[in-house]
Amino acid sequence: MYNLDFKSDRSIDLVGIGRLCIDLNADQFNRPMEETTSFTKYVGGSPANIAIGAARLGLRSGFIGKVSDDQMGRFIQQYLQKNNIDINGVSVDDTGAVTGLAFTEIKSPEDCSILMYRDNVADLKLDTSNVSEDYIQQSRALLISGTALAASPSREAVFLALDYAKKHGVIIFFDLDYRPYSWNDDKETAVYYNLVAEKCDVIIGTREEFDMMEQFENFSQDDHKTARKWFDYSAEIVVIKHGSEGSIAYTKEGQTERSGIFKTKVLKTFGAGDAYASSFIYGLINGWDLDKAMRFGSASASIVISKHSCSDAMPTVKEINEFLTSASISEKE
Repeated sequence: MYNLDFKSDRSIDLVGIGRLCIDLNADQFNRPMEETTSFTKYVGGSPANIAIGAARLGLRSGFIGKVSDDQMGRFIQQYLQKNNIDINGVSVDDTGAVTGLAFTEIKSPEDCSILMYRDNVADLKLDTSNVSEDYIQQSRALLISGTALAASPSREAVFLALDYAKKHGVIIFFDLDYRPYSWNDDKETAVYYNLVAEKCDVIIGTREEFDMMEQFENFSQDDHKTARKWFDYSAEIVVIKHGSEGSIAYTKEGQTERSGIFKTKVLKTFGAGDAYASSFIYGLINGWDLDKAMRFGSASASIVISKHSCSDAMPTVKEINEFLTSASISEKE
């Protein structure tokens, strides 16, 4: 079992903090971006996708972030509101910063890439004055995304949000969301990731992301050792994802659960992690057993990678349950 005390007297279930951007997903499949002629616009950014996914499942979601003072920023705000996301924590930049753009390339279901435009982006202009203690105090859980740590003043805003969350008994989720192109140096990345992870109750990432964090350690990368390290701090649950081999979750109480991946017709690879996180968090907030929450997350991921978008494709509880009635899972031991 696990020991997460989600406060029942809060008005918001989950608050995300960090990246709000635009995904421009290729309309032409099975070809390189050089030959792609049109794209469809969606709201993107890992924490935004997770908050949207959680809201789609029925959780009361909120967000702390910053958007550009232009059409793209307004598009993001309107989309969040339409999807029942509380945007009282979303600020508008006044420095002329722009919205980050992510162009996706779909060469094949196995070969997808993202071309990011991240210069002078509004989401990294989030500062400590934009983080409200009262807003965080109203929430049951806070979702931190690693990309928000890549630059100041966003980095300091995240640390302040962490302090407020710890002060008010808010459960903290850390989705590692490591994007190398956002950082200048992998040593710097590891330092800040470790400082944040020490304060978090649930840490979710790929084996490669944990490897990046462990570059200063004197032990070889090992899932059990990784989990034990974080249990010495605040973590109650550590989830390590292994791509097509599924995921492994460890609890501080000594429980280990494995989840395979569901077979589906894959269109693209991106979006799976965000879908998994939103549905896994939904399960934990609702007090589910770990294996049920992981299975729900895996099903959600399979649904999203079979569709064109990430945010728009986030499924409802009904859609996931219907998927589960007919899907088969490939378990990796």
